[in-house]
Amino acid sequence: MIRPPAVAGRFYPAERALLEQQIDSFLESTEGPPRPAVACLVPHAGYIYSGHVAGSVYARLELPARFILLGPRHYPSGAQMAILSEGAWRSPLGDAQIDAALADELRSACPLLREDSVAHQSEHALEVQLPFLQRRAGDFRFVPIALGNARYDELETLGRAVARVVAAAPEPVLIVASSDMNHYESDAITRVKDRKGLDRIVALDAQGLFDVVQREKISMCGVGPAVSVIIAARELGATQSELVRYATSGDVNGEREEVVGYAGVVIR
Repeated sequence: MIRPPAVAGRFYPAERALLEQQIDSFLESTEGPPRPAVACLVPHAGYIYSGHVAGSVYARLELPARFILLGPRHYPSGAQMAILSEGAWRSPLGDAQIDAALADELRSACPLLREDSVAHQSEHALEVQLPFLQRRAGDFRFVPIALGNARYDELETLGRAVARVVAAAPEPVLIVASSDMNHYESDAITRVKDRKGLDRIVALDAQGLFDVVQREKISMCGVGPAVSVIIAARELGATQSELVRYATSGDVNGEREEVVGYAGVVIR
């Protein structure tokens, strides 16, 4: 089964040459040579707004050939914890193959996961990562997981399962969480709220992140993926989380009354 792109031509260019040119421009600036990582957090807005933040993360990473991608389910249809185990996702850069063996291991390790194409059909959070991976990692395989409004204990169960599967894998697997930060408040308020959430991410404090997002009403769409990925990363021995880049949509369009925040984080 081939999943066609849902947001090509809207979130990113549908023409191969233009897409490659844009991604390469986002990957230009980095500090030092790429290094391996356990996990990362990247945004998923239209490339014009958040591509430079995502690119700053991917440029710093030595990318393996296998990935687990966790993102939010923005639409109400589909399973709460939706995985796809076979087929490929198409982008203007070609087809990215799902890692069927890795997906099978994840389903066995976490029975909460449900095979469900509906949750992924129109979802953009993971789709927009694929051109970056295709440009940087070349021939790779991935497993997509879309999360609805799961409870903390469910996110913890998933995170621990991901860690077990990655630890047992015969080759490196990078865990990628996709999330934007606070939505549609002023730039000033968004930066304050996002700082509170990012402090917990940098501290690798999954419970603290979950709690502060609830308490401070931070409209971070991918808090679930971020929580699970932090838990997985800590189980795998990660001790350092670095905020690579932060921006808001106001930095691009000059509109400061209603913005969305974007953060790029590397976990090692």
